Amino acid sequence: MEENVQAQIKVIHFKKRKYMNIKELKVRENITSDDKLHKLYTQFRELLIELKKKELTENIIRAINQAVEEINTSTLTGNELKKCVKQKQTALLKQIEKELKIVPKTYYQTLWMLFGFSGFGIPIGLAIAYFLGNAGLFGLGLPIGLGVGAVVGLSLDKKALKEGRQLDLVIKY
Repeated sequence: MEENVQAQIKVIHFKKRKYMNIKELKVRENITSDDKLHKLYTQFRELLIELKKKELTENIIRAINQAVEEINTSTLTGNELKKCVKQKQTALLKQIEKELKIVPKTYYQTLWMLFGFSGFGIPIGLAIAYFLGNAGLFGLGLPIGLGVGAVVGLSLDKKALKEGRQLDLVIKY
């Protein structure tokens, strides 16, 4: 009974709240010849679609709209446009992760694989090499650290999905 009342209050709050609209990314005909730019631009458009499904703060929506406006009004082409879109996308994802803890798919797995490789793998490799007296065995720790990082990252990604903090999008650069 109490859960039902709380759910109704949440729906009423959702309906009363004023939402700013996220601006649309302008269609550019001239990017189809550059495959990498086209994929990046499409990925940014898909990110915007996914973000519209989430409850965002006005601050985040303003940042998204500012980034979209800058890209839409930009006269850049080719590599310069690619660099601009990539920078805007990265900055938005960092801000959204920091403020709302919303992340794309495989975010934590990628992050923790790197941390596992360097933070766990190198010390483990050094320990193995030192205790066995063979510096050539240093490399054995790297895949161990990579594996540990992948497992930790995968569990954090699953947790984010379960909590509804994961976007249905894999970010590829």
